[in-house]
Amino acid sequence: MSSDLKTAINTALATFIEPYLETDLISAKAVTHLDTQGSHVDLKITLGYPAKGYESQLKESITHTLKPLIGLAALNITIDYDIASHAVQKALKLQPNIKNIIAVASGKGGVGKSTTSTNLALALSAEGANVGILDADIYGPSIPTMLGLSGRPSSSDGKTMEPKIAFGIQTNSIGYLIDQDQPMIWRGPMVTNALQQLLNDTNWDNLDYLLIDLPPGTGDIQLTLAQQIPVTAAIIVTTPQDIALLDAQRGLGMFNKVNIPVLGIVENMSVHICSECGHEEAIFGTGGGSSMAEKNAIPLLGALPLDITIRQLADNGTPIVAHDPDGQAAAMYREIARKMTAKLSLHSKDHSAKFGNIMIQ
Repeated sequence: MSSDLKTAINTALATFIEPYLETDLISAKAVTHLDTQGSHVDLKITLGYPAKGYESQLKESITHTLKPLIGLAALNITIDYDIASHAVQKALKLQPNIKNIIAVASGKGGVGKSTTSTNLALALSAEGANVGILDADIYGPSIPTMLGLSGRPSSSDGKTMEPKIAFGIQTNSIGYLIDQDQPMIWRGPMVTNALQQLLNDTNWDNLDYLLIDLPPGTGDIQLTLAQQIPVTAAIIVTTPQDIALLDAQRGLGMFNKVNIPVLGIVENMSVHICSECGHEEAIFGTGGGSSMAEKNAIPLLGALPLDITIRQLADNGTPIVAHDPDGQAAAMYREIARKMTAKLSLHSKDHSAKFGNIMIQ
């Protein structure tokens, strides 16, 4: 009977489509333990992406699927996580203590990319991941302001830097190393060297994801990222405005040329919400992000509102996901965070750590 029940449960789970993975739990190899003993059924689901805010909903959905099969038997469902390192560009090795590097890019400035990066990092942390942000905008660093951080990073050896931490997020930025009003009048090689030092000379602590907040455009920083930094994947931030979409398309094309997979598009400022009356108005147009996603056969990860509260909180150093973790805006960022990392979890894994160095004597 136990064997028959196991078979029936596996068959049922093979029809259960997990919404973020967009495939069934059996095909996704998410069922890592199933035991049926008498009137008890123990089931363990292991996800390759952080989803603390989704656990209870997933358990309820699985229970609804299995209850007709198990009757009065007690069903114990455990949700576990195994966030793996995924493949990067050929000829590059993974960064020490960083499982996955995700570039957050936009072709055009002023689309709210840094605000999106910061809140997505906080959302990933809230979902259970260990997260960092590298501010790659050497000319205009904004991550320190958005996270309320200042001052130079500490160093125990005079060679490497400790990441500065806010709200549990590890960070580094050129903004910590210069005066706030100091202009960065540097040529391309100096900028790219600075980026590499910020990445390589920071003692990142066992990150599941490092988000790299890129400057706008497709210049020296982006080229360095593509050629010399092991990037797992990228996301594109845009607004619905036609001119922003044109530049975002160029950014997407750049990642395609260097074989860095794009997880999807985030449409920021999709609708303006009036702070006085709550009226919604699409002042930058509608449907731009979804049409771009459809054109390029990639997901639209989410659409975020143009809300003055999001801007004010970022300017004051307490992003909205940290300020109001149970609010509607935080829920939107957490939904995007789950979608993008679920997509990433289906990509090819990096197995280099499983193979030791070969020595010929």
